[in-house]
Amino acid sequence: MPRETLDRRIHHIQEEILLLGSMVEQAMLNSIDALKRRDVEASKQIYEDDYLVNEKRFAIENAILIIIATQQPIAHDLRLLAAMLEVITELERMGDYAKGIAKVNIKLADSDLSIPMREINRMCELSVSMLHRALSAFVSENPKEASKIPEEDKAVDELYNVIYRILVNNMIANPACIDHANLLMWVAHNLERMADRVTNICERTVFIATGEVLEMDTSDDENY
Repeated sequence: MPRETLDRRIHHIQEEILLLGSMVEQAMLNSIDALKRRDVEASKQIYEDDYLVNEKRFAIENAILIIIATQQPIAHDLRLLAAMLEVITELERMGDYAKGIAKVNIKLADSDLSIPMREINRMCELSVSMLHRALSAFVSENPKEASKIPEEDKAVDELYNVIYRILVNNMIANPACIDHANLLMWVAHNLERMADRVTNICERTVFIATGEVLEMDTSDDENY
């Protein structure tokens, strides 16, 4: 395959990854909006539409594997294609997080409970913003920009802790809401994990440029 043709195919895959990222971002935004509005029907649609994210991921994966199998790329090209496989896997998992939040809203239905939506909204905004910029850095192969983004994970973790404390206090004050509060903790957990997976994408960007796997762990606490 001529160099020009290979570059064109790689560029197409990069565009498809950005499209997949956009689908995931929108799914997450929609899932939080549906939770805010307590719109069960919207959540059911988000849940059902997750298959579109999965289909896109597998289509991209297939295109990457064909290039690897037929062209036997080396050095930078191989690192790039391997990183792409990692990134689309991360994106599919983020799509699952949006699906999980939709499932929570469906389970909550019309239950009467207090939801810390301000903090949840902020977590979502930060995580989606991090993802958007991380994918831009990945496609443009900008390790300097990618290295900055994981620092923002600290703000996401802080919001998670705030939500955790609010929900625990709610459970203490009203034990009858324990089951529903636990469901809301999963919402915060999914958003926190989304930000963690953005960090993984940033690590892949550095890997493409340097060939080194750099762990960008911004947490001071152990994850269990």
